[in-house]
Amino acid sequence: MTELPPDPPRLRAILAHLDRQVAETDTIGRYLRLQRDAVQKALARAEQPSPRRQRLAPPVKGAGPLPAFAPTHVGTGFVVQQKRTPAGPEPALIHLAHCSMIEGTPHRIRADEARAALTDPTVAPCTFCRPDTELGIDLA
Repeated sequence: MTELPPDPPRLRAILAHLDRQVAETDTIGRYLRLQRDAVQKALARAEQPSPRRQRLAPPVKGAGPLPAFAPTHVGTGFVVQQKRTPAGPEPALIHLAHCSMIEGTPHRIRADEARAALTDPTVAPCTFCRPDTELGIDLA
């Protein structure tokens, strides 16, 4: 610590400040310990297998995480992809939301919007993911 001042008024002010800091830190420390204890209890509950889980799926020896090819999407959504080129805009493409052929930044659209867009001659369905088939539209 640096050199302390020699006069009592400043020493009392420093002491009062330090006492306040200790009291505040103690209060914060107690709060944080209570929060930590609550999180530890919740973690212990979460890590315990529930009786329902045990009945539904008995442990399989050697079972690990799901394979990488497992689908990660729930349900199907649609996106529209618009491309601009030096010669002007290309026709917009409608894709299934999880299509791997999407380029650029697609915009999410609802199924009814995708259906309506596919009736426009300047909009085409992706030939890879076939959103028209998903929507039950025959464009042939």
